[in-house]
Amino acid sequence: MTRAFVFPGQGSQAVGMGRELAQAFEIARLTFEEVDEALSQRLSRLMFEGPEDELTLTENAQPALMAVSVAVLRVLKDQGGLDLRRHATFVAGHSLGEYSALCAAGTFSLADTARLLKLRGRSMQKAVPVGRGAMAALLGADPEQAQAIAAEAAAGEVCAVANDNAVGQVVISGHATAVDRAIALAAGRGLKRSVKLPVSAPFHCPLMQPAADAMAEALEAVSVAAPEVPVVANVTAAAVSDPAEIRRLLVEQVTGMVRWRESVLYMKEQGVATLVELGAGKVLAGLAKRIDKDVAATSVGTPADVESFLKTL
Repeated sequence: MTRAFVFPGQGSQAVGMGRELAQAFEIARLTFEEVDEALSQRLSRLMFEGPEDELTLTENAQPALMAVSVAVLRVLKDQGGLDLRRHATFVAGHSLGEYSALCAAGTFSLADTARLLKLRGRSMQKAVPVGRGAMAALLGADPEQAQAIAAEAAAGEVCAVANDNAVGQVVISGHATAVDRAIALAAGRGLKRSVKLPVSAPFHCPLMQPAADAMAEALEAVSVAAPEVPVVANVTAAAVSDPAEIRRLLVEQVTGMVRWRESVLYMKEQGVATLVELGAGKVLAGLAKRIDKDVAATSVGTPADVESFLKTL
């Protein structure tokens, strides 16, 4: 079975995530403690107990989601001898999940990944004043339709396609007034419906340039190793292994479109038959089924999931 491991992005967080893992597996508890220490913050307590509004803050949600993903991976290695080189063809992650994928593949240390994501979340939040930006899912749209709507709605402001998630699920991002215009245009063009997303900033659009600049500086200061298996990058929907290229693409990713649908199709074209989502929630497994029904997908995030998945290795 040819498989790829994929890692979820923001929106998959929930109070209580990782708690069962930490109770069941010492390696998971130690992983969370390592992240806490790297950030000088009791992030694990926030993950386990909330409050939800604090966990949802971008600067907390991003390292928290990564911590759960890496904890699951380490449990699989510890309990079942998982070896990425033997058991995976690629790794990939949705937005912040790309950092989880890179950490899983040995490109970044866990401590560096946690600190990078803390900075990424904080910088993305600070890039645009609250209320000035927005994001919306255009349901039923294809990327070309969404691009045309966004371009017309911009009217001198920023409105861009941020995520090509799956067939019929494209997300736009930009100035709040431009996104509102895009929603009105989409309704006039017969799209099923458009949904404003409950996010605190307009991610993956040119308004995030200050955050991209901050990440460029931070990424220059950390060690970047070649990954154990190739990473499928968000902005190219193609495999990358060169450390300098990984750095460059992570900077581009802050303002660029997440080409998730294309990334899944690329992995399928390269022979991947199964996607294994490691971490909180089941969003990516759900998207995979919408992207291509021939791609099997499973989610591993709880002790029961771990036990079930290890039987397939």
